[in-house]
Amino acid sequence: MDALAVLPEVAKAAGVENYATLPEGVALAELRAGQLAGATLVHQGEPAYPADLATLSDAPPFFWALGNTDILTKPLVALVGARNASSLGTRMARRLAENLGQAGYVVVSGLARGIDAAAHLAALDTGTVAVFAGGVDVVYPAENASLAQEIGETGLRISEHPMGLRPQARHFPQRNRIISGISRAVVVVEAAAKSGSLITARNALDQGREVLAVPGHPFDARSSGCNMLIRDGATLVRGVDDVIEVLKAAEQLTVAPPQEVPQTPQKRAALSQEIIQIHTQILARLGPSPVAEDQLIRDLKLQASDITPQLVTLELDGKVTRQAGGLISLSS
Repeated sequence: MDALAVLPEVAKAAGVENYATLPEGVALAELRAGQLAGATLVHQGEPAYPADLATLSDAPPFFWALGNTDILTKPLVALVGARNASSLGTRMARRLAENLGQAGYVVVSGLARGIDAAAHLAALDTGTVAVFAGGVDVVYPAENASLAQEIGETGLRISEHPMGLRPQARHFPQRNRIISGISRAVVVVEAAAKSGSLITARNALDQGREVLAVPGHPFDARSSGCNMLIRDGATLVRGVDDVIEVLKAAEQLTVAPPQEVPQTPQKRAALSQEIIQIHTQILARLGPSPVAEDQLIRDLKLQASDITPQLVTLELDGKVTRQAGGLISLSS
């Protein structure tokens, strides 16, 4: 109760005014709903809470889990992609999911139609985690109800949202950060130039995860996002061996996570301000005439590791445009 009492002050320090804690009756009602659905709460600090997820600055303090939480202790790999996937794309997703499962990895995705559903279905026998954008008891889309039922029986469904919450558009980017956050790598099978899958890839870069992509034909819009990721440094995936090679190399590294992000609201606000300043500096240096990325990095006198993820963010936001030869300019 003492912790709850100080939450309004913590929220105020983070810029949130008029914050009020959840009424006790509402919390008890949600707990009962979770029990009726057969779900359990997994809190930070518990053995079932993924260690990788706990490193995020915005990691959920707890989440609802429906199914076998033991699989969260195994190595997790995300497979994401287009909802309107091609037949080749779904075949590739199935093959990757099957082979990753046989190699001992658990496949993570978002239960969307297309690539997500194909990956979950192929990994049912070896283990799969579906991260929901709404309540863990609310299946979306409805066409995947049978698949969601099977995942709850043999794998795991998780969500940071309250029981019974129907997903809305703003919930999906939040969901995507968890897909990448619990995974050691994110593999994008098919994705348009501006898509939720690229948001997941961007999250993965910010979180220090490996990003891999399956190339596609330049004329296929469903592959434009994957081709862009490969151009910008993502590992090209021809088959599961490419994925496992990257995972094994990452496992051999004993260095600490790339960035130990502080947890206090004041320090998180300072970090956000630092990113805003980098965005401002990048945009101030760019104009309609393209410049080389390495020249931009030298001009800004910052580390490439600080600038490259922010260039990806600005590109996905439509503020900068990449051109052939590693050139960058302001978007028109």
